[in-house]
Amino acid sequence: AQAALKKVQAEKKKAEAKKKAEAAGEEYVEEEDEEEPKEEDVKEEVKEEEEEKADEPDEWEETEELIQARKDLKSGKKTVASILFPYGEFFADSPQPLFPATSYAADMDVADGCFRYLQKMFQEVEECHAFELLRNSHDRGNYLITTHARIIAMTCTHAALTRSTLVNLNFKYDNLIMEESAQILEVETFIPMLLQQSDQGVSRLKRVMFIGDHHQLPPVVKNRAFQKYGHLDQSLYARFVRLKTPTVDLNLQGRARAQIADLYSWRYKDLGNLSNVLTDKRYRAANAGLSHEYQFINVDDFEGQGESQPTPHFYQNLGEAEYCVALFMYMRLLGYPANKISILSTYNGQKALIRDVIRQRCAWNPLFGEPSKVTTVDRFQGQQNDFIIVSLVRTNHVGHLRDVRRLVVTMSRSRYGLYVFGRFGLFENCFELAPVFTRFAKRPRKLSLEMEEPAGETERACGEIGKPTLVKDVHHMWALLQDRMKAQFASAAQVVASGSGPVASGPASE
Repeated sequence: AQAALKKVQAEKKKAEAKKKAEAAGEEYVEEEDEEEPKEEDVKEEVKEEEEEKADEPDEWEETEELIQARKDLKSGKKTVASILFPYGEFFADSPQPLFPATSYAADMDVADGCFRYLQKMFQEVEECHAFELLRNSHDRGNYLITTHARIIAMTCTHAALTRSTLVNLNFKYDNLIMEESAQILEVETFIPMLLQQSDQGVSRLKRVMFIGDHHQLPPVVKNRAFQKYGHLDQSLYARFVRLKTPTVDLNLQGRARAQIADLYSWRYKDLGNLSNVLTDKRYRAANAGLSHEYQFINVDDFEGQGESQPTPHFYQNLGEAEYCVALFMYMRLLGYPANKISILSTYNGQKALIRDVIRQRCAWNPLFGEPSKVTTVDRFQGQQNDFIIVSLVRTNHVGHLRDVRRLVVTMSRSRYGLYVFGRFGLFENCFELAPVFTRFAKRPRKLSLEMEEPAGETERACGEIGKPTLVKDVHHMWALLQDRMKAQFASAAQVVASGSGPVASGPASE
């Protein structure tokens, strides 16, 4: 049929061409006919077309997968959502079956959850794309601050140094928390509030929270004139308290033993104790080798001298320095970790002297080592440790300890033990310090040790006194320390000689 149709069309074209030639007066030249396709070739082409059609799948032919899906739908084993879900292989490692098939809505919830997981995954990939473009750490840090960071911590000084950078980065935040705000200068308090551009003249900052203690040390202002007449040592936090701004007062402490907290709780309104300081075993047990959890040790002149000033206002007291280091070494022999003991002083000169004594006496010996910190009370504000040894230095005048805020800081740094060395007769007559020193006066003014108590934990309860040994002075303390060292070393030698292995307690076993 196709061949016949082609033949008819060819003859028609010839007739039209012949008419055009006659009308133009030209001679018509008949073109040679194309060779007609052979019947065999036509049959072969038809056969190939039929084979190709046979290879193509029938749109309406049902596959086994479709038949099985219909059976599952009829039996209720699966829902449309679970059958059409395209990522079954990807979630093959999740708990199976992936779809509960209890209802269409339940399966749709699972499918939605899977899609949310995939969206989150691609979102994380997209977020990491920026790190491929940003090559240096500075640009990457700025990117994290402005896009990913939810909490950013910095000091007021750093905020002042980087303010222009943060503003240019279009840095935004809604909430500001200032910790130790009672120790920050009033003008410095405003710097963290101005790290972003205002929106049409209105700051987007919604909430500012000050956390601090105005009963402790204020900001440091070295210029006396500014401090006294300009009141620059008053923080914004203290100003709000002075103006009777409503505050939320914390009325429970969970750091120190209840007995130690009693030394400064009088300064606060209704300050109580959390349950942990009343029930935990470590708070209820006494300090091994020491009769009291806190004590004021009176230190008389050492070799005929009390306080000294190698240079003006550089106060030192050699007797107290030696006493403090001797107590530290005694505690180390009893197994107290060095990083749990700190030595504080109220003056920089005494801090330097104590460090010199430690280097000479025990820093070189691995049995003792050095305390966690040797620093001043002012520097130690905001920190704490298990055991605090304090040197008050002065023997002629009370000095700046007369500031009750510094006294509160000194008394509130320890958890389990507080041992203060100073001239008791000088400080007990100071009216501002009376609430604390009346409590110290109820206990012996000589260091009370439990020399018969073994190293390690003690079964003695807090507040219970065993067989105390009262230390007369610094020389007596060093003698007792030497005896303790000899006894402990002899015991260790016997254990090693008997082949029982190393000693199980004391600093050497840490």
